[in-house]
Amino acid sequence: MSPELSLSVQYGVADARLPRWRLRRWARRALDGAAHDGLAACARAEFSLRLVGQAEGRRLNRAYRGRDYATNVLTFEYGTDPLGTARGDIVICMPVLAREAREQGKALLDHAAHLTVHGVLHALGYDHLKARDARRMEALETAILAGMRIADPYA
Repeated sequence: MSPELSLSVQYGVADARLPRWRLRRWARRALDGAAHDGLAACARAEFSLRLVGQAEGRRLNRAYRGRDYATNVLTFEYGTDPLGTARGDIVICMPVLAREAREQGKALLDHAAHLTVHGVLHALGYDHLKARDARRMEALETAILAGMRIADPYA
């Protein structure tokens, strides 16, 4: 059975290409993929996803990671409570997303889908600090994206 999803979408910057329904669909796919994978077992997921500009992205990355630049996606994982609810906040920096998509020759929506999936998996406890964990997370991301007809972002 698929976990229930509660997703709050916030727009620090507006982008008509990323309406709530699209972000919710990508988050749902990531949650379903993780449930099928079995690593992140939860009955419910409560996430917020915020689209931000360069200044807010840089401020958050500096405050929480000690890095003085805006990064593409920041995830704050709060774990899963005893009742099985996983919680997390995901922040996507739109100018960085757009720049990376251009530089990598990717469609903006494909890259946005990838960063959303990546952020949701982090919020569920996936990580890529160790090579084995990175391979597992990347393989899952690739499979989820393939299910949406999006090319392997790591190829």
